[in-house]
Amino acid sequence: MIEVITFTVNPIQENTYLLYDESKECVIIDCGCLTEKEKSAVRNFIDENGLKPKHLLNTHLHFDHALGNRFIYETYGLQPEAHQADEYLLKQMRMQLDYFGVSTNDEPMPLGKYLNEGDKIIFGNSELEIFHVPGHSSGSLVYYNRAQNLLFAGDVLFRECIGRTDLPGGNHADLIRNIKEKLLTLPDETVVFCGHDETTTIGHEKHYNPYL
Repeated sequence: MIEVITFTVNPIQENTYLLYDESKECVIIDCGCLTEKEKSAVRNFIDENGLKPKHLLNTHLHFDHALGNRFIYETYGLQPEAHQADEYLLKQMRMQLDYFGVSTNDEPMPLGKYLNEGDKIIFGNSELEIFHVPGHSSGSLVYYNRAQNLLFAGDVLFRECIGRTDLPGGNHADLIRNIKEKLLTLPDETVVFCGHDETTTIGHEKHYNPYL
């Protein structure tokens, strides 16, 4: 049984997710930690619960979802895993930070592995399926646990909203089409853990999302 812990971090109020099961193996999704306090909260939870980090996953590589990647690498030796189509955003990280007025001395952490549609992430007794859902960014991925109907959607889908498409790699038509074809076909009870703000469900978005 997967347990999900949420850390809301950095000035953009991004949701960093930590998933673990009875095996004590865990994965971190979108580590956006900026401050030492934010990093300590994640590290302390892992240490106090005896967890064993196995994967550092990114839904996409906008700066607010990747600020803590180097911290995770330096602490646990895990390199980030993401879609290759977003890799160019790492070279633009400093420009993104300046645009949003966020300051850090950490250099972007290079990817250690490319992920693609159909790949699976295994940790402990649990599995995450990967869907490629471009539109917010070219390489946007979502991670789905079919056993418990859990979806980690990054900035693709929000409660009664969708990800913005005016940033590099964004495409509104692609985002709408991919959400409808790949996400709204999941069970209504699927819980959607969003990159910002509160959770929602696929059923709720089918009925109440004005963009869909």
